[in-house]
Amino acid sequence: MYDPDEAQTQVIAAVEAAVVRLVQITDCHILATADDRLHNMNTRQSFETVSRAAVENNADLDLVLATGDLSQDASTSSYQYLAARFEEIGLPVFWIPGNHDDDAVMRDHLRASCIFAARQVLVGNWQVVLLDSTIKGEVGGCVSPQQLEFLDGALRAHPERHALVCLHHQALAAGSEWIDGKGLRQSQQLVDVLKSQANVKAVLWGHVHQQAHQRIDGIEWMSTPSSCIQFKPGSESFAIDDLAPGYRHLCLYADGSIETAVHRVDTTGGDRLWSG
Repeated sequence: MYDPDEAQTQVIAAVEAAVVRLVQITDCHILATADDRLHNMNTRQSFETVSRAAVENNADLDLVLATGDLSQDASTSSYQYLAARFEEIGLPVFWIPGNHDDDAVMRDHLRASCIFAARQVLVGNWQVVLLDSTIKGEVGGCVSPQQLEFLDGALRAHPERHALVCLHHQALAAGSEWIDGKGLRQSQQLVDVLKSQANVKAVLWGHVHQQAHQRIDGIEWMSTPSSCIQFKPGSESFAIDDLAPGYRHLCLYADGSIETAVHRVDTTGGDRLWSG
């Protein structure tokens, strides 16, 4: 059942009605200590470079979406690090968990005046609905019946607002056998709810560590690169790509139209953060 209080609905009032500007940063895979690496990449340094570029290269941002797998090991220190970095960004940051995260630990440590666990954001002529697609102890995900009911209620509660729906796992197949085997169960049920409401304009996710964008039935379906390692598109088994980390920038216009682009960021800075 949709309950705006339970959703911790956040209203961002001081935003120009003509356009909402935001960036999505996802799959940071931060580890417990500063020297820890994931597949030979220092994920803290990569995250800092990507997040800094996202803010410095995009003027007048209104918010940041952090769409899961923010930590690799769900450690307290990884979330404390992230909280400090998010506070430095100085923008409202809204997060959802991924399969590597621990929601309870996140709620304990990803808390500050600008960091929110809200599941619904009302901003300009838009609402952003953030879904938890994780299944405890599993890599794959599912949007539960309770989450589907919440989504449907949120969309019906604000038919006058265009909607951007976010989750961690892919809403559409990525085309890589191994990662799609660890994707979203019963995804058609989610797609059915999204297509049933005319105000849904876009769906955004992470998990696949690669970019994709297609328009189907008037809805933009988008995945976004990781802020660390990238997965090779079209691979049958696990494979790392040599593309640079990145983020997605979006402009949400009052008429429901969207402009978006993925930006790759050179994180080497003279000292290579990733090899192999």
